[in-house]
Amino acid sequence: MTAGHILLNWCGMTPPAIEAYLLQESSGRRYPLGDGQTWAIGRGDGCAVMLDSRSVSRLHALIQRRDAGDFSLVDLGSRNGSFVNARRVSLPLVLNHKDRLLFGDQELIFCSAAGGGAGIPIAEMNPRNMPTTAIHTHSLTTIVVVDIRDFTPLARTVSESLLSQTIGTWFLRAGQITQRLGSWAQRYIGDAVMAVWVHDRPESLAADLVKALRAVSEINTATAEISQALPLPGPLRIGAGVNTGPAIVGGAEFTALGDTVNAAFRLEAATKQIGLGVALGARTFQELMLTAGSSSPFAKREVELKGYEGPSTAWGISFDALQKFLEGRP
Repeated sequence: MTAGHILLNWCGMTPPAIEAYLLQESSGRRYPLGDGQTWAIGRGDGCAVMLDSRSVSRLHALIQRRDAGDFSLVDLGSRNGSFVNARRVSLPLVLNHKDRLLFGDQELIFCSAAGGGAGIPIAEMNPRNMPTTAIHTHSLTTIVVVDIRDFTPLARTVSESLLSQTIGTWFLRAGQITQRLGSWAQRYIGDAVMAVWVHDRPESLAADLVKALRAVSEINTATAEISQALPLPGPLRIGAGVNTGPAIVGGAEFTALGDTVNAAFRLEAATKQIGLGVALGARTFQELMLTAGSSSPFAKREVELKGYEGPSTAWGISFDALQKFLEGRP
């Protein structure tokens, strides 16, 4: 049975190997979530859950089996969004038995063989990630944007099933790393991940910045491991932009908005200009070096950031040099 096959006519019995499935009430189809760790949802060939509707993106969303054994839904930057119980999914969300999932105009029901159980959004697993009831303006944040380089050419040369496995595994690893290292929230945008660190305590700012850079370094290592594990035509490479400053954060969808966020995306794009894997904004560099206690391995570069007038200063570093910089730091 291939990933795209549909499991029909269970006659009221759930095979032991199938822990969960998606039910499309309108057609009676059941899509098994059995073997594997990720299942792509979309209208493209090779998707495990293939939905025949123009309102559904070719690669729309992804369901991931987590280490704990439960399942989470990730939207892959789809045009019309993914919804669970009428709430738009903007970061990985753990699924509960009988949750209603909407992709474009296609509705599916998540069914758990275990009959369901308490499930919470990934972000709620860390006390700092509890949903907020209001927007908090001008919180001091560090925004990390990590993007897969040359993803469009890759998408044209591999099958959609391999592509979804690649991006799904990468999202999963990147999310695990950023959560473990204290990120307040993560957003998945096309082939990029944005992670947000909120600096509630000024005295912990330098330590938070080290955690953010350690996340970048570990994501780079995970990317190399994924490249070696999957039959890709070439190695995956990433670029990362890191920027510190005020941002609007909070809300039910874990929003981070503002110039600090925009600049982080532009800094990631600027890594191609400077030929280095990571680019830091000026404040990130300044705050980091205040307590670094060593000479700087970062290279000062003047870069053109799209949408900004005149050149901007960025501080670049290779992934190898970043790893060495982080050695011995808490």
